[in-house]
Amino acid sequence: MSDGTPADLFFDAAINLLQRLREEEAEAIGSAAALLADTVTAGGRLFAFGAGHSSLAAQDVVYRAGGLALMNLLAVPGVVGVDVTPATLGSALERVDGLASAVLDTSPLRAGDALVIISLSGRNALPVEMAQRARALGIKVIGVTSVAYATETASRHSSGTFLKDHCDLVLDSKIAVGDAELTLDPIPAPFAPASTVVTTALMQAVMATAAATLADRGIEPPLLRSGNVDGGHDWNTRVLDEYGDRVFYHR
Repeated sequence: MSDGTPADLFFDAAINLLQRLREEEAEAIGSAAALLADTVTAGGRLFAFGAGHSSLAAQDVVYRAGGLALMNLLAVPGVVGVDVTPATLGSALERVDGLASAVLDTSPLRAGDALVIISLSGRNALPVEMAQRARALGIKVIGVTSVAYATETASRHSSGTFLKDHCDLVLDSKIAVGDAELTLDPIPAPFAPASTVVTTALMQAVMATAAATLADRGIEPPLLRSGNVDGGHDWNTRVLDEYGDRVFYHR
């Protein structure tokens, strides 16, 4: 570790990653936003999925003030986060063959919808099979992953492929393998993961661009407002009533 406090160095690392996304993923962000806008315009529904800590970035764009009301969470019991005991169960479920097909076949997803699959490594069976099955069902897939894992680690899926290999569009989070930004001599392992900060920002950049894309087409983007500001509740009620057939988190 060089000069600066650990906090300074972490902020520097996160800012550097965000700047890389701004410069290197601008085209992909625009393409992903256009795909989502196309889906909304055509009457489709939007879903996001992530397992483990990747679920945090998915949850952040669902029922969110300032966010698109049409974004729904595709929740898989046991893998959404550290809400099971032991927590390692969630990691184990990510490696179970066939789980993704069972989830999609019993979910509200259908042809014409769009699904954002967030997986830092993109190497486990669940995200790989989910992307495969979704596309087979006619669902557009956006993958949010660290492409570095595909060259520096081995796939855990029988096909030997990664999430990135089964998507209509891929957003590369640029996170290094291991997801730890700092090292310090007395500490035996790298530490300070930045994937949640970076992936959440990447998702919000896509959402913001999608909203602006809809507006450019003359379509009012179905945005939610904070329920803690005057008029927010009434605004949200109107939006949810108008798009109720495409929103699944308030039923």
